[in-house]
Amino acid sequence: MVRTLAARLRQITRRLRRAYGVPPAPRRLPPLDELVLTILSQNTNDTNRDRAYADLRLALPTWEDVADAPIPLIERVIRSGGLAPTKAPRIRAVLRSIRERGIALDDRALRRIRHDRLFDLLVGLPGVGPKTAACVLLFSLDKPYFPVDTHVHRVAIRLGLVPPRASAVQTQQLLQAALEPGEMYEAHMNLIRHGRHVCVALRPICSQCPLNDLCPKVGVIRSR
Repeated sequence: MVRTLAARLRQITRRLRRAYGVPPAPRRLPPLDELVLTILSQNTNDTNRDRAYADLRLALPTWEDVADAPIPLIERVIRSGGLAPTKAPRIRAVLRSIRERGIALDDRALRRIRHDRLFDLLVGLPGVGPKTAACVLLFSLDKPYFPVDTHVHRVAIRLGLVPPRASAVQTQQLLQAALEPGEMYEAHMNLIRHGRHVCVALRPICSQCPLNDLCPKVGVIRSR
């Protein structure tokens, strides 16, 4: 199963590379920065996420400042990112939880923890799931983790890479186990791009899909 999935993923990755190119290298933000940025990215677009992140760093320059700030202030600062009443207390709770574990809230935070232990620590934080933890490990620390967002999840199910009822967490486990460490970043980024621009939620553009001969769902969703 894993070998077959790995072979299909490599074929798909090659096709997507021809369609979209090699993704630009990640910014490699410090782990705490990546963690907060990923929380801000939930249910919004990249532009609003980046605006909220920049506003937060301008108003509260250190993570200690954020951890000690009142919730209404954090909420007001990150309003441009959407869902501020949910994200503000979550960000503060995450930072306080890390600090309570004796970890300094600075650029070195989380770097010295072995990656499997760090994953467990992150998913133990309030409101942090496997996707967010994987984003921190992949984008910030270049560790072999494969985040599955709504786009990757949708594309993986449509392509038959995972069972039709597989959850995002199950999909993450299956794809991560099938990919080599050096394949994860490119596959993740180009699957997201494909899900955003071609294999969209309601009316996928199957006629423009570079994977349509590999997809058991081609044309089916549009005809419903």
